[in-house]
Amino acid sequence: MCEETPEIQPNTQENTDSFEHKDHLTIDDQRFEELYSLEYKIKYVFNDIQLLDHALTHKSAITINDKYSRCNERMEYLGDAVLELIVSTLLYKEFPEYSEGQLSKLKAVTVSKPILSACAKELGLGEFIRFGSGESSTGGGDRPSNLANAFEALIASIYLDGGLEPASEFIIRTLKNKIYELDKDEMKRDYKSALQEYWQSVSRKSPVYRVINQTGPDHDKRFEVEVMLSGESYGIGTGKNKKEAEQKAAEKALEKIFDKRRKNDNG
Repeated sequence: MCEETPEIQPNTQENTDSFEHKDHLTIDDQRFEELYSLEYKIKYVFNDIQLLDHALTHKSAITINDKYSRCNERMEYLGDAVLELIVSTLLYKEFPEYSEGQLSKLKAVTVSKPILSACAKELGLGEFIRFGSGESSTGGGDRPSNLANAFEALIASIYLDGGLEPASEFIIRTLKNKIYELDKDEMKRDYKSALQEYWQSVSRKSPVYRVINQTGPDHDKRFEVEVMLSGESYGIGTGKNKKEAEQKAAEKALEKIFDKRRKNDNG
């Protein structure tokens, strides 16, 4: 069933020509109209429209020294944390039969840059991002990294404006169907693909697998494979062939990654 589009009541400003906050770029009438049209798309009306504009301001659009208070990079950081919390909670509730490792793997794919950039593209987010002339002329609005980052910043802007509930509603509305698609996809059962997707999204590097031991006769060999992430050992798996051993090593690596993150989150 389709959801009704909310009735948007434009925010009003005393100065109808433009509005400027000390931590933001000027928002003129044209920019206001652009932001209002995006509110329709995301089905959320901002109390503070500056937050939405801030979320969609790339650092290339800022010409002064104090870039990080005015571009969306800090909001990406916050949006990533909110996204992780909501997706983790959703998966915990929707997949009660899954182990911790299975939940971690599905989450890693769900919050990966390719999935987030696809969500941003569906919203047409690239059309709303402020870029500097150089970034704009080289296709910045279509670049997956810019789209994924803006999507995270958008989540942060909703969270800062209205709290956890509307941010959660937006994330679930946008990602829930994709989660079920990913769950049916072969990637769900492929630990190597999940690890590859996650690790490239955070480091832009690929995992490296190496056989460290072989035992048994030719008809019953056992392979021991180690997976390295940025030169550090993250897991060792054993199997009847290299592929099986690599899958088990990748599974252990994912468990180690999220165990580390959980410990860091808990202080």
